[in-house]
Amino acid sequence: MSTAILTGVPVAGSSLGDDLRSLGFDVRTAADAAGVTEELAAVPAHERVALVDPRFVGHVHALRLALTDPRFPAAATRGALTVQPEARTALTRALAAAAHRGETAPAGAAGGPERAAVPGADTRDGDAGPVGGDAGPSGGAVASGAGHRPGATVRAPGAVHAPGEYAGSPSRTRPSGAATALDPSGAAALDSSGTAAADGSPPAPGAHPSGAAAAPGATAAPGAPGATAPGATGTHSWVDDIAARLDAEGVPVHRPELGVLVAAVPADARERATAADAVAAVDDERVRLRAAVKSRDGFFTTFCISPYSRYIARWCARRGLTPNQVTTASLLTALIAAACAATGTRPGFVSAGVLLIASFVLDCTDGQLARYSLQYSTLGAWLDATFDRAKEYAYYAGLALGAARAGGGDDVWALALGAMVLQTCRHVVDFAFNEANHDATGNTSPTAALSGRLDSVGWTVWARRMIVLPIGERWAMIAVLTAFTTPRITFYALLVGCALAACYTTAGRVLRSLTRRAERSDRAVRALAELTDSGPLAEAVAKAAARGAGSFLAPLSAVLGAAAVLASTAAGGFGSWLPVGCAVLYAVLAGVAVAAPLKGPLDWLVPPLFRAAEYGTILILAARSEVNGALPAAFGLVAAVAYHHYDTVYRIRGGTGAPPHRLVRAIGGHEGRTVLVTAAAALLHDQNQDFTIALTALAAALALAVLIESIRFWVSSGAPAVHDETGEPA
Repeated sequence: MSTAILTGVPVAGSSLGDDLRSLGFDVRTAADAAGVTEELAAVPAHERVALVDPRFVGHVHALRLALTDPRFPAAATRGALTVQPEARTALTRALAAAAHRGETAPAGAAGGPERAAVPGADTRDGDAGPVGGDAGPSGGAVASGAGHRPGATVRAPGAVHAPGEYAGSPSRTRPSGAATALDPSGAAALDSSGTAAADGSPPAPGAHPSGAAAAPGATAAPGAPGATAPGATGTHSWVDDIAARLDAEGVPVHRPELGVLVAAVPADARERATAADAVAAVDDERVRLRAAVKSRDGFFTTFCISPYSRYIARWCARRGLTPNQVTTASLLTALIAAACAATGTRPGFVSAGVLLIASFVLDCTDGQLARYSLQYSTLGAWLDATFDRAKEYAYYAGLALGAARAGGGDDVWALALGAMVLQTCRHVVDFAFNEANHDATGNTSPTAALSGRLDSVGWTVWARRMIVLPIGERWAMIAVLTAFTTPRITFYALLVGCALAACYTTAGRVLRSLTRRAERSDRAVRALAELTDSGPLAEAVAKAAARGAGSFLAPLSAVLGAAAVLASTAAGGFGSWLPVGCAVLYAVLAGVAVAAPLKGPLDWLVPPLFRAAEYGTILILAARSEVNGALPAAFGLVAAVAYHHYDTVYRIRGGTGAPPHRLVRAIGGHEGRTVLVTAAAALLHDQNQDFTIALTALAAALALAVLIESIRFWVSSGAPAVHDETGEPA
């Protein structure tokens, strides 16, 4: 069990001890600051440690957010601070520095007076970007009720810091909104219109993005002289000073978004009553349920799944189920759906459609369960990042098998492979564009401004989200068409819908890139280089063709290379050596494209162009070979390569960089695999099944190499816990 240490006598009638126990802490008491240090030293080094002011008044969920989230090296809210083992040394130094400066933790904190915050201090709460995974909290907590040394100047407890990493943790942090201000009358937290948000409902239009707003009579904006922490009275807490010291030492202290939740450190009985009334006015369980759902999601997910899936998530949490278990259940359900589709019968197709929707409900539930119970882990990140693609591709294969077994024996493997290629290339467009502009400076354009204005009109928001055909809409369409039509019609509709979505999103991003004046960061340039997946051939050409950066040379070279290899493969016919020569030309042009840093406005197009060239070449060769089993083997090969590319994306998102370069070189890079497949087609065109065998062997070798490295990384201690919390199309 985790440990919580209260300094001094707890406030009479306080439920803080019970609240901490409900969160899994074993509660102890320390007499003074020296006792805090002594009890801290007694907590095992591998456990989480937290400091909590015993005068704290607030929602249990506010404490849960601040003290039990395993994703961050340190986290804090008003009067509460927690650190992971990697930040224990910094916490010890901060406590020693406080003792050296004469700052002491009073033995009694039963509502006595306390010094106010330093005038001019910015006490805003901050926030860290969400990621994902699946593990419970651990460690201890230390509660403290310290006062602030008179006249001391400290960094504000909520001062934001630049995005970064600490002690091997890849969690990124970014500034965010503040906790809710208390109504001086003690009634409730107020939204921007002055209406009490007693049920935790979202703020009114125009409210602060965090969902918080200043109550009537609140202090000046954070940072102004005399400003006090939102969500609290003017009381200062020694715990907040310690959090500020951690910030100053470079430890990124995550400050969770509290919205209408209350986290306060009252100075006296009147303020304590005010805070208690504010706590009673907000149902934190409703807030917790609402927060379990992504803030931005597709129409189908928002209105047809999330209204009830959040309650399934709560049901799972109360029965001790983990997000990983729900994720696995979603995968198994999708695999059963694929097996039903593979029967080729109408009852099988109907069952497949129903099970596919059930799998998607579970897919939404696992993320909501992780957010509801704060269960995050690297294993969960890996499962979440890969299972969606595994489910979709397995279902495509099931439809193709079912079409072959149905009456008439329709062969739709080329359509299934085409759908996988198109969907993967579309995702790479999303990933490359977002990484290229993740932290660009001067990142503005008229197109982006127009998009922002359109998002201010309610119906256009949902229309634009549906146009891009996110996973909810896509799976709903596939399920319905599977149940009532044929696999061929299902694939036709899927290809048309994904093609329109890809054209819409890509065109908009090209316009934004051409009209914005942004300076790409070194991190973005490195991410784009890793996304290209260049192998030994391209690297050799890049070294020989070293050049200065050109505005459009990189995408132009990639376009020419991709067009050459795809056109020659389509025109040359199966067995021709023309595609081999053009594949070599493609490798040369790919090297030219990456010979200089990808800093041009359209250089983010290079990775998706490389994906289209490689996948498209495999598809065309397998389709034109007319060799039995070639298309299913090509489907497996593209699936293995696509997994490698998705794995690269999620590692980059977690801040750990691409897979080891030795792996990229060992599997040939995109240009090496393209040359190899075209050469196999030319050499084995008259050997009956040898081309199919070659594709199958290549797929198996790549899958084995990629999976071994991927599993090794994602179960390692240094892997990030990354979840897709953005609501972007998937």
